[in-house]
This record gives sequence, C-alpha cells and structure tokens, in this order.
Amino acid sequence: MTHKLTIGIVGLGYVGLPLAQLFINKGHKVYGIDSNQNKISLLKKGTSYLADFSSEQINELFKNNLFSVSTSYHYLSEVDAIIFCVPTPLNNLEEPDLQYVKGAIEAALPFLKKEQLLVLESSTYPGTTEEEIVPLVQGKGWEVGKDIFVAYSPERINPGQKVHKLEDIPKIVGGETKLCTNYAKEIYESVFNKVINVSSSKVAEVSKLVENAQRLINISFMNELAILCDKLDVNIWEVIEACSTKPFGFTPYFPGPGVGGHCIPVDPIYLSWKAKHHGVNLSFIQAAKKINDNMPAYIVEKVTKHLLKPINKNKILIIGVAYKKDVNDIRESSAIQIFKLLDDLGIDVTYHDPHVPELSLGSVQQESLVLTEENIKIQDCVLILTDHNSVDYQNIIDHSNLVIDTRNVTSRYNQLDNVILL
Repeated sequence: MTHKLTIGIVGLGYVGLPLAQLFINKGHKVYGIDSNQNKISLLKKGTSYLADFSSEQINELFKNNLFSVSTSYHYLSEVDAIIFCVPTPLNNLEEPDLQYVKGAIEAALPFLKKEQLLVLESSTYPGTTEEEIVPLVQGKGWEVGKDIFVAYSPERINPGQKVHKLEDIPKIVGGETKLCTNYAKEIYESVFNKVINVSSSKVAEVSKLVENAQRLINISFMNELAILCDKLDVNIWEVIEACSTKPFGFTPYFPGPGVGGHCIPVDPIYLSWKAKHHGVNLSFIQAAKKINDNMPAYIVEKVTKHLLKPINKNKILIIGVAYKKDVNDIRESSAIQIFKLLDDLGIDVTYHDPHVPELSLGSVQQESLVLTEENIKIQDCVLILTDHNSVDYQNIIDHSNLVIDTRNVTSRYNQLDNVILL
C-alpha cells in the first residue's frame, strides 16, 4: 500500500489516541471520534487528558491538517478504514458488557460505504467480531469479504512504559475472510513494523485474553507467595531477585496491592465467561481472581497491624491511586479499594499522586496532597501503592514515622528502619 490513507478511529482513550498519533506521524489523515464531549473539547484546545501525552504532543497532531475530532460519526463516510477502540467493561454481574462496542457500530452503520475495512481493537470475548459485528454489517445487505471487510486486531499498548515504541510492538490481525485479513494487514503495515496474520478473528480475540490471563495468574501467584513469605519472615523481593538469576525457565513477576486497569482484572473474566458457555471451567483464572480480589483487604490488615494508635486516631497518606505507575488511569485500581477500606475504618486518609490531581469517591472529595516535609511528618503511616517515577521517595523515607511499601520502590534508596515491605 503506497498511497496515503484516511482512517477513522472511534474512541480516543489510551488506545485510540496513540494509534491516531501513529497514523498521523506516517502521513495518513485521521478522523477521531469520541462520545465524550469533554475529551473532544480538550483536544481542540490542545490539552492532554492522558498521562502518556503532553499538551505539546496534542497540538502536534493537528499540524498539517491531518487530524480532525468530533462526537459525530458523519466523518466515517470519508475513510478507508474504521478502527474501534471503545471500552469493554464488566457489568454488575461480572459479565461482558458490550454496550459501547454495539453502540459505536450501530452509530457508524448509516455512514459506512462499500470496500471499507472495519477493525475492532477492544478486548472482548472470543466470537464477538463474528457474532456481533458481522450481523450488523450484513443487515445493510452487504457480503463481508466482498462488499465490506471486517477484522479483529488486539491492542497491545502498555500505558506508562517508555521502552517499546508502539510501531515496534508486533500487530496481530485476524479477519472474517482471507481477504479481510490481508486488507487489515496492508492497513496496519503502513504504520507498524511487523504485522502477524492469524487464521481468524476468533484466534486474534483469544490471543489478547490469553496474554492478560497469564499475567493475572502469575501476579496473583506472587501475591500469594508474598503473604506466605511474610509469615516466614522472608523478603519476597529478594526471593524473586534470586530466582531471576536463572538464565532459563523463570520469568519474574512481582507482587503488589492487586492488579488494576482494564486489561488484567477484566480480560481473563471475558475468557472465563465464554469458557463456561462451552462447559469448561478455567479454574486457574478463578483462583487467581480470588487471590487478587483479596489483596486490598490483606494490605489494610497489614497496615492496621503496625499502627500504634487506636484505629480511628490515625492519619495515613497513600502514595499513588492510579492502577499502575506513570499513568492517570484509576479504573479497577486496587489503591482506590484500599483507600475506601481505610476510610471505612475511620482513618483520616489523604493521598498524593502526581498524575491524579483530584479524586472523587462518593462523599470523599480530595486533591493530591503536596509532599512537604510537614505533610509527611504528621502522618502515622505512608502507604506506597503506586510507584510513580516522579515521586521523591527519599524525602518520604527521611521524614515518615512509618512507610509500608507494596512495590519495593524504596529498595533503590537509603532506607531507615521505618520501612516495611509487602
């Protein structure tokens, strides 16, 4: 594919916006669509709402007239391909919630034209593309693979990391027909350095869920070992470091206060839900989920065990409420759960997070506390839940009465005997 493309991207979050940037950097024109009017307004003002994006980078997107944004889907009648990057959460019953996927496809239908490519990148259960998207497109009287093309390509973005460039992460594509797969490969090859074809959209869908199920299982195993090592008076971090010296057969995973974000706590449940419909019980995923769900309560128990005052007389400062370091995303964050549990005990809880300046948790409305020496000294405990790189941990260690570190970030600093590790 040698000519420049026009791409429609529906959903301008942590997946869609970097993808738009990648296409624009390669000289393609992008129409970005999001139902959130606030996001569209911020983009037009050149203001970023993602920790991975600076406002300067947002302004750069609009140079050369290659980027337009709107809440309206009418732009899609002008594009070669439409990529859907919308949320796929769980509902209250912990079942797949496809309202955003279905809503986006249905909103796009009136503006589709023949020979376009539709790609879903949202994490979802195996069969979504075939069972949900294809029938909607066929409702227009079109034949998939002839009149219009449909494929699935799992997003592999890792928010907060700076090691792997997006275009260097191999892109998996699986279409409803061979022509669909080849068309998707051509589109993505114009921006990604390596594109891998798989035999169907369902294979591509399963691949995404397996990647994150593996992470959930292994992280949860390390969390369980951390609890055991605490009972044995053994440093779990030292154990992992020792195991990591083996040049084969061991991949290090690390414990923490629980996994968060969209991918790890949610994607495996999509796979488990689909498995049950086929009479298969993915017991490893269920066990891992249970361990992960119990971690916030375990952290609270560990904290309260080391407090010297009556529980409701304590002040605790939480470091980091985002689900992982160097992002501003609090979805499914274990830190938020721990905040609520501590608050329910009557503890005076505040927080510091350089990426989350304000926090609203029901009746709790707070702003991120400035890490002054005085603000640290008045705390009975500083609880490190998210290890953002921009935090001055030496300042915390030097002026805290007690530090409980669930991420082992203090090991890189001059430690005092006031630090307790997970």
